[in-house]
Amino acid sequence: MKILALSDEECQGLWDYYQPGKLKDYDLILSCGDLKAEYLSFLVTMARCPLLYVHGNHDGGYKHRPPEGCDCIDDQLVVYNGVRILGLGGCRKYHPGPHQYTEKQMRQRIRKLRFQLWRAGGVDIVVTHAPVHNLGDSDDPAHWGFEAFRELLDKYHPTYLVHGHVHLRYQHDQPRILEYEGTTIVNAYERYTLEIPEGEHPLKNHGQLIWKTRPKAQPDF
Repeated sequence: MKILALSDEECQGLWDYYQPGKLKDYDLILSCGDLKAEYLSFLVTMARCPLLYVHGNHDGGYKHRPPEGCDCIDDQLVVYNGVRILGLGGCRKYHPGPHQYTEKQMRQRIRKLRFQLWRAGGVDIVVTHAPVHNLGDSDDPAHWGFEAFRELLDKYHPTYLVHGHVHLRYQHDQPRILEYEGTTIVNAYERYTLEIPEGEHPLKNHGQLIWKTRPKAQPDF
């Protein structure tokens, strides 16, 4: 299963300089937030796969103009092709604005997902906007990560946590990939490709589809 992860900055090669066929090999697109709605709509139109997204702290405009053809997974656990995916958008609260949360509020959001996590038997990919505290975050309060995410990793041990918020263009000392207790943490700044080998989809043959994407009729122009 080939997954395209995105965040924070639109990739010119996938938009301004798009070439036919660039997205044909992807099975799923994940947006970690702070991307223009029209960019996501363009990608899902050109791809033959679903696009799932969480909100970044600069995505307040989605309220009135959400990305067309895309599916928000904030505060949901969904299963696509046997892969369990959990969405937790937003960042640490640092000034008044949408999609910002205190540590306590993020813990409450995760607590409300316990039943879904239990029903699915865990989670494979956690999609967030903010990073994990002390694992790919920054020193300034606007880019602190959540300790609640570390607690989530400690309890459920997903294969991946994919996030954005920390721009690698300006944070040259930040690694794109980190390993933590069996979880690979990926900063999806601009774009990054994940590949999950066939046979590693835990719910593939168990009929436990919690959510199913609609088929896409658009061709890859």
